[in-house]
Amino acid sequence: MFGKHNNRRAARGEGGFGVGGWLTRLHDAAHHHHGGGGRLGRLFAHGDLSLVVLYLIAEKPRHGYEIIKAIEAMVGGSYSPSPGTIYPALTLLEDQGAVTVEAGEGNRKLYHITPAGQESLAANRTAVERLLGRMQAAAQAGHRPPQVVRAVENLKLALKLRLDRGPLDPEQASALAAILDRAAAEIERS
Repeated sequence: MFGKHNNRRAARGEGGFGVGGWLTRLHDAAHHHHGGGGRLGRLFAHGDLSLVVLYLIAEKPRHGYEIIKAIEAMVGGSYSPSPGTIYPALTLLEDQGAVTVEAGEGNRKLYHITPAGQESLAANRTAVERLLGRMQAAAQAGHRPPQVVRAVENLKLALKLRLDRGPLDPEQASALAAILDRAAAEIERS
């Protein structure tokens, strides 16, 4: 089901699975929905996201939005897949016979795993366990204590307010730089 043929399809970008779709990355907590920020590494390689989606549907039938929220929760909010990555993955899984779709309320579709999807999941159990472990590690790595986030924001605001008051003379600039250098050195030692 996730064999060479489908990997070639993904590599060519068919079905929305081009480099931009599958090669996702974790983002800095401040930018986790819009790109940018600090790159912690790739979370999903080619085909990985479809395995996670299939795993989630195997747990219980889900709508696409529920899958997005479940993945976001699994990585502690440090990454949120876009509909542009989830819905093509669902379409591919449906085309492969791994899931079926049931019409739900409004335009919502409810996805169910098929026996073929269960077989594929079982055949890829080691890969799924590896992915789930990586997602758990991403959740732990992406967690930033709220008091640290608040302190960083306070520092940024204090610097902005001070610099907006007017230019610094050389003595003031040196004193401010020394404060920041001491704080940086202390943070590195902690």
